[in-house]
Amino acid sequence: MEEINVNNEKVIIRKANKSDAKSLIEYLNIIGGESDFLTFRTGEFGRSIEQEEEFITNTLSTKNALFIIAEVDGKIVGNLNFSGGSRQRNAHVGEFGVSILKEYWGKGIGEELIKYLINWSKDSGIIRKINLRVRNDNTRGINLYNKLGFLEEGIIKRDFLINDKFYDSLIMGLLID
Repeated sequence: MEEINVNNEKVIIRKANKSDAKSLIEYLNIIGGESDFLTFRTGEFGRSIEQEEEFITNTLSTKNALFIIAEVDGKIVGNLNFSGGSRQRNAHVGEFGVSILKEYWGKGIGEELIKYLINWSKDSGIIRKINLRVRNDNTRGINLYNKLGFLEEGIIKRDFLINDKFYDSLIMGLLID
């Protein structure tokens, strides 16, 4: 667990636990309607509370996976989920997704979640590379990832389809050595 101060508010960053499942689903349904940069929109997350509990439990028991949340006064305001490969040959590499409630955008919480992931990866003794996929028009996200040392590695054409318009994604990676 880590505690940071953001605009005189105490933000707690901690690993998710099974009892967070209901609040996480509510959070994900809110953020799905706040940004077109996510892979889902409101109502598309598609997990029941029981399925989310199982997902959290499985993540907690996997050495190359991480699921963290950011809380303000007990309210989930952000999350980050990282999953490493499932086989020996790719267990050292994984991809993450991060999201923040719109009212907390621009306050540094996403950056703190990613820094937590980077430090966890360095300490894990397992993770040697972190990947991410970001829409290529998400300049704020790309600037943040660049600031944290991620390098651009490639483009996925037509990765998103939103309102009958295609968007490309940028693949970025950070070596952990």
